[in-house]
Amino acid sequence: MKRAAPAALSLVSVLSLATLTACGGAGGGSDAKTTDQAKATPTPSATASVAKPAADPAKELAKLLVTKVKSDDNDYTVTEPAAGDAMATSQEQLTLDKKVCAPMAYATNYLPLGDPDASLVRLADNGRTVYTYITLASYSAGKAEAAMKGLAEAASACTAGYTAKSAKASTTYSSVKKETAPAATGADESIATVSTAPYKGTQTMRTQTFRFGDTIVNYFSIDSGGFINGRSAQATVPADVVKAQNAKLG
Repeated sequence: MKRAAPAALSLVSVLSLATLTACGGAGGGSDAKTTDQAKATPTPSATASVAKPAADPAKELAKLLVTKVKSDDNDYTVTEPAAGDAMATSQEQLTLDKKVCAPMAYATNYLPLGDPDASLVRLADNGRTVYTYITLASYSAGKAEAAMKGLAEAASACTAGYTAKSAKASTTYSSVKKETAPAATGADESIATVSTAPYKGTQTMRTQTFRFGDTIVNYFSIDSGGFINGRSAQATVPADVVKAQNAKLG
């Protein structure tokens, strides 16, 4: 199938069109004290077991990511986004006119929510104009729940829209509202949102976010064709991608 838009198109380029404003020690003790501490410290025996190194959270997350998705429409490849594709590569690089809306800005710029231990991003592409970004993040106990709560509050508080800025671009969202998230086996909670941005009509973007224990997966879909061709467009989160990735988590 002929691709309607170049796969290498960066989201920054798309959002720049929409926003219309692209930017560019303490002293030691005595020797006697040191000697006493050494004597008090037991010496490991030769047969003592060696502690295993802690697992790398990012490597553990990578094992949970899909690499391809079968679809009746067109199969998806799932790869790392191109370098420079993002409007921001960290939460700190985004500023907002409404601080409460920060979690929505993270979700629509495929940044992790809250305070994760590790996160990874992948792009699901089936040769059409709708791109879906998958952000997978793992958290310490309680932090995933807090991140979801922040997103829910942002979706409710930012219905009139907000503006997010970085050194690369400035994006104005004219509206945000919650939608019904699809059921997901094993998921503890889920949130779905739809956001709009004014450009040559209305560009509609969607997110679906699921928590599985201490892991959160966020899907963000955007139709690049609307921006490129100067027409209104509606992106939907592909069910096949969500089903395949959630199956790895639930």
